[in-house]
Amino acid sequence: MPPKLIKEFAPAKVNLTLHVTGQRADGYHLIDSLVVFAGIGDVVHCQDAPALDLSIAGPQAASLPLDDDNLVLRAARLMWPGCGASIMLEKHLPIASGIGGGSADAAATLRALSRLWDMPLPASILSLGADVPACLTSTPKRMQGVGEILSPVPDLPACHLVLINPGHPVSTPDVFKTLIQKDNPAMTEMPIFATVADLAFWLAGQRNDLQLPAMALVPAIGTVLQVLTAQKMCLLARMSGSGATCFGLFATRSDAASAAQSLAADHPDWWVRAAPVLS
Repeated sequence: MPPKLIKEFAPAKVNLTLHVTGQRADGYHLIDSLVVFAGIGDVVHCQDAPALDLSIAGPQAASLPLDDDNLVLRAARLMWPGCGASIMLEKHLPIASGIGGGSADAAATLRALSRLWDMPLPASILSLGADVPACLTSTPKRMQGVGEILSPVPDLPACHLVLINPGHPVSTPDVFKTLIQKDNPAMTEMPIFATVADLAFWLAGQRNDLQLPAMALVPAIGTVLQVLTAQKMCLLARMSGSGATCFGLFATRSDAASAAQSLAADHPDWWVRAAPVLS
């Protein structure tokens, strides 16, 4: 009988807002962010094996080094040190791109191994990174503190995203170093959104405080935002996380798909995908 195979989807994390509200004495930055997850991402495959090993496949595999510090391996060792599993990471999301690919992969690995080994999740998940706790459930939430304070948010209306990465990896530490103002206002309280237009209107009054610093390091981000904003049915364009991936918010699947098809044709060197926001 072949070993049991467990598959877990690792959806892209998108920061619809990202307010940097302070910096702790240890250097960690405090944030206030509305996070959602898109219906596109990586896939983690796990099977029982005598030893722990990782392989990487998929369209973005070549860009991800297979080393001992990979977050998938770190998550597996945190789950059960010394135990074996054969893990294959199917990599679709660009790396260092502001949409939480590594954190989503780590969270999916924890979920997969929890099912494979019938074990509870470990308590020290935050040691894998500030985004990993949010990625465990992959549902919309408000992230505060350094990412460890997670709060539910009002139900969001059904909406769709066009995600674009211009092919420039961005160093998150470099973006934070470029950020001059560290103690910015938090998000305003979220109302109940009756329509996608209501959500877009509220989002327009919020910010991503890392967008301008990232644009200073990677000017192509500004170009991506310009072409997204120019799309007829785009309700809002903004950078996600520390970049360089940007998103356009659309009301319908057909609007997002049409924009993505047009933008991919005009910019064949960009990574362009349309995806729904997961509820």
